[in-house]
This record gives sequence, structure tokens and C-alpha cells, in this order.
Amino acid sequence: MKELPNPTFPLSQIGLRAALWPTPATAPASVPEAPAAVLVPPVVDARQGITVSWARHLDDVRAAQRLRHEVFVGEMGARVSTPLAGHDIDLFDDFCEHLLVREELTQQVIGTYRVLTPAQARRVGSTYSDTEFDLTRLRDLRERMVELGRSCVHPDHRQGGVILALWGALAGFMHRNKLDTMIGCASIPMSHNGVTSGDAAASIWRQLSASHMAPIQYQVQPRLPLPVERLDGGLDVEPPALIKGYLRLGAKVLGAPAWDPDFNTADLPMLMRIDDLPARYRKHFLGA
Repeated sequence: MKELPNPTFPLSQIGLRAALWPTPATAPASVPEAPAAVLVPPVVDARQGITVSWARHLDDVRAAQRLRHEVFVGEMGARVSTPLAGHDIDLFDDFCEHLLVREELTQQVIGTYRVLTPAQARRVGSTYSDTEFDLTRLRDLRERMVELGRSCVHPDHRQGGVILALWGALAGFMHRNKLDTMIGCASIPMSHNGVTSGDAAASIWRQLSASHMAPIQYQVQPRLPLPVERLDGGLDVEPPALIKGYLRLGAKVLGAPAWDPDFNTADLPMLMRIDDLPARYRKHFLGA
């Protein structure tokens, strides 16, 4: 494989605000506080021995960031610039709601997602996905669209129960807050299932582009494309478990993968809508 292009992100997340949301005729002196999302108290699943909760304090967020660092840096080899050793922290964290799954016995955080609501995305000026993709075609969806990110589960708890608990809490969050669309970057490691140099990512993109693409009016372009045309995209490779899970929930792929040089992953832009949830998952998560 030829050397990947150098990353160039000539973007300021704050500077994106004007391009993504119309600016009022009279701009406020400061960015207004966003309305608080409707959260629920912790939910205990005694059968699985876990508790699902939303972060209420900085200590909760720090616990999630430690798990993220353990998985992304320790396990996947990501390069992160962080102000606090042993934590994965970026500028979006302060604007997000953080969902946690804890092991009841130890109170250790074993699963997490972060959620950027429309109101908070407006305050920060963009979503994380905006830094990797041109999301212009999603502009009409933004007022009821959340971004999911930094999803991870502790390696000792990846049998399915934790991720389903996270998804159930996310579905409830969407319903309570009258939101209908979720986007996010789903990562494929450059070395995946024994296949190196990005060929696995190119092959997965080839498969999904033929079967799971979003309608053309929602398709987006990567800012730093993975050079799939220079890779072997003809391999029979299964997507990572998280992507397979998203597809079962009715998710669609929005476009070709971007290359994330810091995490050394190919990131697929994905979109899920509550209306597209299959009936069995709708009943399981929402009781509807």
C-alpha cells in the first residue's frame, strides 16, 4: 500500500458554526446556555449485575474517559493529546452527555457512549463528525439529530449485554427528548481480522456501499478520504461487531470512509433514525 496522505484539517470547530446553522440578525453577546437534556435516574439490571446511568458529576466523566483511554490507547494504539494522563479527553467532552454502564459489584465503568445534543452542537459550533466529513447534506436534520461517539466496552464485558444496555438507554434518551436521528463515525481498525494496511476497511466499504447506503440526499464526503482505490477491496472480511450491530438496528452508511491518523482507523459515517428501528428492537428498547 502507498503511504497515506498527510492529514490536513483546516477547520476550526467554533468557526464551523456559521456554516452549519444560520446566524441570527442580531448575534447574542455570548453563546446562550443550551436547554438541559431530559435524563433519568440510574437503572439497575440485577440479572446482568450492571447499572446504566448518565454522568452527573465530573468524577463520572473522568471514569468514562479512563475507560476510553484504556481501550483506544492501551488496546488500539491510538495517539491522543490529553491534558490528563490516562484519560481520553477532547474539546467536545464538556458539551456532551456521557452514558455509563457500571459493574454493580465493583462500580467499575465497563461501557460508555457520549451524546452531543443539537443544542450543545450549536454551542460548540459543530459535531466531531464535521471534522471528518462534509455534512452539508444533513443540515435539515440537525435540529433533531444527536451525535454518538467514543463508544467502547471493557474487553472483559463484550458478550453483548453491555452494548444492548447502552443502546436501550440511548433509545430512551431519544424518545424522551423528542429526537429522531443519530449520526456517528464507526471505526474500522487499519489492521482488522488479521488483514493489514487498510485492505479490510476498503473491502468492508465495498460490501456496505452495495447494500447499506443512505439515500443520495444524505450522502456525505470525507475530508481526508481513505484511498480505497489504492487498496485491495475484494476481500471477504466481516465488519467490526459494533458496525454489524448498527446495521441490525437499521443504520445506513452515509459515504466513503475517512482516515483518522491519530486512531489509525477508517471511519465510516453512519446514520440511524428511530423510525427505521426494526419492530423487535423498537419493542425491546421502547416497549412500542
